[in-house]
This record gives sequence, C-alpha cells and structure tokens, in this order.
Amino acid sequence: MQAKTVIDEKNIYTREWAVDPDIPMDEDCLYLNVWTPACSTNEKLPVFVWYFGGVLQFGSTAEMEFDGERIARRGIVVVTINYRLNVFGFLCHPEITAEDPEAPANFGNLDQQSGTLWVKRNIEAFGGDPNNITIGGQSAGGGSVLNQLTSPQNECLCQKAIIQSGIITTLYEGNPLPLEKHNLVQAEQEGIKFFRFLGVSSLAEARRLDAEYIRDKSLEYKKYWGTVEDNVFCVGDAFNLFLQNKRLMVPVLLGHTSSEFLNVPKVRNIDEFKHMAIEMFGDDADEYLELCQAQLGDIDEIRKKASVRSIEYAIRIIGQSNADTKANTPLYYYNFDAEIPGWDNPGTFHSVDLWFFFETLAKCWRPFIGKHYDLARQMCNYWANFISYGDPNGKDSTGEEMPLWERYTPMEPYGMVFGGKAEFVKEQPSNLMKFLIREYFKKEENLY
Repeated sequence: MQAKTVIDEKNIYTREWAVDPDIPMDEDCLYLNVWTPACSTNEKLPVFVWYFGGVLQFGSTAEMEFDGERIARRGIVVVTINYRLNVFGFLCHPEITAEDPEAPANFGNLDQQSGTLWVKRNIEAFGGDPNNITIGGQSAGGGSVLNQLTSPQNECLCQKAIIQSGIITTLYEGNPLPLEKHNLVQAEQEGIKFFRFLGVSSLAEARRLDAEYIRDKSLEYKKYWGTVEDNVFCVGDAFNLFLQNKRLMVPVLLGHTSSEFLNVPKVRNIDEFKHMAIEMFGDDADEYLELCQAQLGDIDEIRKKASVRSIEYAIRIIGQSNADTKANTPLYYYNFDAEIPGWDNPGTFHSVDLWFFFETLAKCWRPFIGKHYDLARQMCNYWANFISYGDPNGKDSTGEEMPLWERYTPMEPYGMVFGGKAEFVKEQPSNLMKFLIREYFKKEENLY
C-alpha cells in the first residue's frame, strides 16, 4: 500500500517509470519475481536479489526498469522482492512491541530479509546456487542493502553486495539527507500519536480500519516512516556499523550518479560561512576557508566551491576505513556520468542509471541512441561479472576485454566512470574532499 501514482509530466519520476496509475494495491503484497536461464535444477547459477528504492515510502517490483531478463541472459538467476512500505512497513507502537519483542519494528526490512531467506531455501529449484547470492539495491533499496549487511541477524545471508546511490552521511547541517533515524522508544511514541490521529486507542481498533483509510491518513499525517534502531534487526547507525566492520565482510560494488545529492552549506553570508567553518573544523578552519576561496567574498561562489557529492563523500570514508581497520574487503567504486537525452535536459539525475545496468533502455521514452545501448551493455556485463564472481572484470559481449576496473583503496582512490563509455579514471579526489575525509577521522579519534 502506498500513495496512488499520479502521472505528472512535471514530475520526472512519474514521467520516467510509472507503469500504470491504476495498478492494484493490497496489503497482500509479499511476492517476488524470478527470471532464470536454467534448463535444470542442478546448474548452480549465481543469484541476484534486488530491493527497489523509493524512500521506503513507495515503489514496487512492477516498475518497468526492473525487468531482469537482460541480466538473466548472462547466466544469472534474478529475483526482485516486494516489501511493505511507509506506515505499513515501519510503524512502531508499544502494543506491537509487546506482541513480539523479537520483531518489534522494521517490518519492511524483515520482508526483504524473509524474501532473501526464501531464495536461499528455494532457489536451487530454479537452477540457482544458494551459496552464491548477491543482494543489491538502489536509493532506499541500496540503504536497505546496507541495513541487511549490518544486521546481526544476517550471518551468511549473501556473498556479495551492490549499493547504488544508497550510502550517505551527514556533512553540512540542514541538508535533507540522511533522514533522521529514531530509536524504538521514540518510534513507539510516534506510533501512539498516529493512533490518536487515526481516532483509535488500541492496536485491535487500528487493525479493524480499512487499509486505504490508514494509507490516506498517513499521507495527511506527513510523517516519514523508516528503519528504526530497535536493537534487534537494526543495532545502530548502519553507516557507522559498516565502518566498524560490524557487517558481513563481503565484496561490495558501490557508486552514484554525477548529479545527485549535492551537499551544500546552508549559510546566507560570509560571516555565517566563517562561523560554520570554525564550528566544524576548529583550528583547521583557515585551511578549509582557503580551499573554498572564502577570501573572494562571493557567498554564492563560495557555497558552490564548498559543495560536495554526499554519496561520494560517504564512499570515500568507507574506503579509508576499509583500509585503516585492515578489513580490506574488495570495494569497486563507480560514477555514472553519461549524457542523458530528452526535452527536459535532466542530467544524470538520481536513479537514471537503473535503465543502464538492467539494460532496459528500450522501455524508456527517452531517445537513446547506439552509444547509450553500448554503455548499458557494458554496465550490465560488469554487474553480471560481479554478481557471478565478486569481481566486475571480464569480456564484453563483443569478445573484447572491457577496461580493467581496479579495486578502490585510499592509495588508489579511483573508480569506473560510465560516461560516453566505460573508462577507469585514475584521478585523485579534490583537495577539499581529501580535507573533509581527514577531518572526519580526526573527529572520530577525538570521540574516543
């Protein structure tokens, strides 16, 4: 259950992916889809399990880009999983906790977990290998992968992970992401307030309400329902748990598009900017101000120079921590920077890479041409290789070796750039980014 889709030409997301504004909705939604190229049950093919995105509030496996056929044609069993969303997937309440203290929250994440465990138990019947599973997701689906990797309940859940545009951490205050996460007590109190808003006083009364009524009232209530630190499935901030190696130690392919989630200082003038610099960096504030060319005095230009891509920042922190803690699990970093055609001149907007690695461009209204299809083929090949072997490298469908995609390390902080074609770019991060990473770990050291 989720908000009804309204096709709006001014909204890039409904314009881009909506399949059917009248698609049926029901609480009975826990289904999954399987694509398999296997001809027998003993083929032991690698398995890819996909969690869709949508801020944990909306989305489904029915979106047209999530057609697993092209990946399956590369010898992979593909599974896309539906899970409960918004208030239906993430509501907390003391009575819900009392019913089952072992599963008091995060029902949408538990649906993902249960779906993946179903795959482990049953995928051999589809020719898949239950011991060669990659979980992947984009946006909130990528964040869900992070939550699954860091849940203490998930030992041996998967052997590899793909996180697309799904890792983010705080830099400048006042930016909308990452979304605030509550602990269980806070989330339960929010649930009590929501019950009052519904006009009910007990869980039994709430369960007698019509699901569409609950959905509509939750939209009126205007509350974000998401993953809660319940000390059962989620035992802390997933980003920090990942840095501390409290996670499944598996290879991870991760990245972002070049135009998404720019983190901009929320300051109005140069004095506020200098004050922010001192608050954030203390004795190192002057170095930061110089890197942002604060001496120029043009606040618009300074804000621009101080802005960084939130996901790139988070990934580079992960890369540094992966080396510092001697975890050294394989990390493969990418930046999607292709030219995207269309009357709206959209740039590499959040989620546009989905068309490419699923290789479903032909389903899109955009006037993609040969170079886009070539890029999509290469991306799908890289992803398929990673799903199969934990290493994206190998041959293109043409038989030629694709550009070598090296592991990300702090000494070699490079990644694959998917622009006009796939190209491994050996380019250092900006001096500002290096400064921010250094400051992040300096603060962490001072906390202990």
